[in-house]
Amino acid sequence: MAYETLIVDIKDHVALIRLNRPDAMNALNTKLLAELSDAMRAADANEKVRCMVLTGSDKAFAAGADVKEMADKSFVAAYQQDLFGPPCDAIAALRKPVIAAVAGYALGGGCELAMMCDFIIAADNAKFGQPEINLGIVAGMGGTQRLTRLVGMSKAMDMHLTGRFMDAEEAERAGLVSRVVPAKKLMDETMSAAGKISEKSQITAKAVKESVNRAYEGSLREGLLFERRMFQMMFASEDRTEGMQAFLEKRTAQFRDQ
Repeated sequence: MAYETLIVDIKDHVALIRLNRPDAMNALNTKLLAELSDAMRAADANEKVRCMVLTGSDKAFAAGADVKEMADKSFVAAYQQDLFGPPCDAIAALRKPVIAAVAGYALGGGCELAMMCDFIIAADNAKFGQPEINLGIVAGMGGTQRLTRLVGMSKAMDMHLTGRFMDAEEAERAGLVSRVVPAKKLMDETMSAAGKISEKSQITAKAVKESVNRAYEGSLREGLLFERRMFQMMFASEDRTEGMQAFLEKRTAQFRDQ
């Protein structure tokens, strides 16, 4: 399917989805979010896709939500439309792994969109921020919740209350991003990571994602029980048998997602 605000390329079991509103620094408007949730759900349902990569341009992953589109909205309109709700819920519900490759600005909704992904690989020129307070609003796509869980209360309060930006080095130290690479190597590094994920058993990759999310969202006791059950469930899969047999035979496992 052709999209107006995205470029989608599927190759070697990886769906590369690029935000494409260059004149607006990839600002997130209703159309982009609708197309993005549609494209990502389609990739999630596509048997040929085993991992997704979400990225923007060299200058901006996404510079925030589209203020022009929001400026004249009333509370009633925002509430009745459930502004930002459905597409964000759809992205959060994806079962396949999603990597965010972030270069340049990831601000407001852009930072929140990156945090919806399973992990972030950042270029050394990346800048993250939640400056909604400068517009007289608070984050609306999970920024106060996800950022606090990732970097802690003090740093999240600092960013939300002052509107300051966090550079890539600080973001890695704080736990917001998994790794920082030179800007010129961002896509090579990210596609390499996606390729490695694509080689794994898809059943196991989904179980890993569900288990880590349970740790992120719930209590330790619930998470430990969930992880143990997922671990035990893997013994019903052919991929578990193949993986262990390949290890014992000192060869590369040939997973069949069964």
